[in-house]
Amino acid sequence: MLAKLFSVALSGVDAQLVELELDLLTGLPGVRLVGLPDKSVQESIQRIRSALRNGGYEFPNRKILINLAPAELPKEGALFDLPIALGILAVTEQIPLQAVSRYLAVGELALDGSIRAVRGVLAAAITAQQLGFTGIIAPAANVREAIALAGRLEVVPVACMADAVGFFTRQWTPPPIEEAAQSAPASPDLDFSDIRGQHHAKRAMEIAAAGGHNVLLMGPPGTGKTMCAQRLPTILPPLSHAESMETTKIWSIAGELPPGAGLMATRPFRSPHHSVSSAGLIGGGSMPRPGEISLAHNGVLFLDEAPEFSRTLLETLRQPLEDGRVTISRAATAQTFPARLMLVLSMNLCPCGKRGDAKKTCRCAPQQVAQYVGRLSGPLLDRIDLHVEVPALTYRELRGAAPPAEPSRAIRDRVLAAREIQARRYASRGEAAGAWLVNAGMQSSEMAIHCALDDASESLLRQAMAEFGLSARAHARILKLARTIADLAGGGPIGPAELAEAIQFRTIDRRDAY
Repeated sequence: MLAKLFSVALSGVDAQLVELELDLLTGLPGVRLVGLPDKSVQESIQRIRSALRNGGYEFPNRKILINLAPAELPKEGALFDLPIALGILAVTEQIPLQAVSRYLAVGELALDGSIRAVRGVLAAAITAQQLGFTGIIAPAANVREAIALAGRLEVVPVACMADAVGFFTRQWTPPPIEEAAQSAPASPDLDFSDIRGQHHAKRAMEIAAAGGHNVLLMGPPGTGKTMCAQRLPTILPPLSHAESMETTKIWSIAGELPPGAGLMATRPFRSPHHSVSSAGLIGGGSMPRPGEISLAHNGVLFLDEAPEFSRTLLETLRQPLEDGRVTISRAATAQTFPARLMLVLSMNLCPCGKRGDAKKTCRCAPQQVAQYVGRLSGPLLDRIDLHVEVPALTYRELRGAAPPAEPSRAIRDRVLAAREIQARRYASRGEAAGAWLVNAGMQSSEMAIHCALDDASESLLRQAMAEFGLSARAHARILKLARTIADLAGGGPIGPAELAEAIQFRTIDRRDAY
């Protein structure tokens, strides 16, 4: 007797359909798995044998051949435990064969028959819905990922083998799935009103949030650079439904989504340590998985003390920042992961950290300073729109009486208004453009339309280009930045004031700045 049922193999940020064929053959008892299974899939037979017997089900004392098709697609992970177990029960007629084939199944089995959470349930549910399956059988621990598809796809949460068998034999009815709370809520303890002074830096973060721009924060230790970066998500717009689905799918496949969590509602903020590996930052592995740059997709990637990161590692950011995606190539496969994000870097102005602090004396030699700052290459800095100096505060600024600082809520209202202007401006691109509907993603053909300059602005930009020796990419960044500043002011044309403010955020481009 031959049984056929379906599961998925995770590939990049998607799930590819896998057909499982099980056949009972004559010969010595045993199980043979074919179809490029990795070690974890091969070991599943021992888990399945114990789970079925401990659950009171028969594990046949027969020769079983299990084929995972397509044969050229590598299969990894424990998500094949549940479909293989269901296939064995179906081929031995312990559950109806036809009912099983209408559902896609994923899940890891424990020895006692309970079903553990696995990676990629949302991606699996999307594949099941696209291919017309009746529903998906998935672990109860992470089935809330698929809550957004519940209206178009039957989502069956199972906590143990008894639930799965009872569902197919009509002896058990799955409970309704309750929508989870926000899986990544913004911290209520973070607010821009916490930051004393630093009006220039807070203005820069507002501009960055409004236009989706990358930021470099420069200054002595303890001036508030990290505080500014950590509070950036509090002034960003909430994720749209499409962005939430996309972000949740990445986190689920990476194994970063907590069990029981639903769709992510707030933009991610990732801050890896400077000792992170290339695979950890960009993504990788023998079967490539998303790295920090993809986990920050639709959100913020913060690299604190950026010069402490390997220069080679920093250079790998250049292409993803331009393309909004990163491709990881291996001998057997190449996977592309989304990487559309806001990059925030922070750095001291010299190795000792005292440069720029009026109360302390920096004794670093000019060559040391140049070498330290030079760890951030020119091409990488060209991709950073705002270069922001964050000076040390005086005691009076820290402790003196001052009016209450503006809260994140007020800044966010202005950011949302500017984003609305940009959404209307770039609406013709379509929904698929997602977060590219901001000025940072403005295409070259659009700049001539939306970044037109009057004579006074043209003269100012010409003078800045000549004096600071700006590159063509820096020229484009200034225009996009000026467009965002104008949008924050109501969306009017770019004037000399907006252009001058944009130019002053290119501090590090000055030939004699450091």
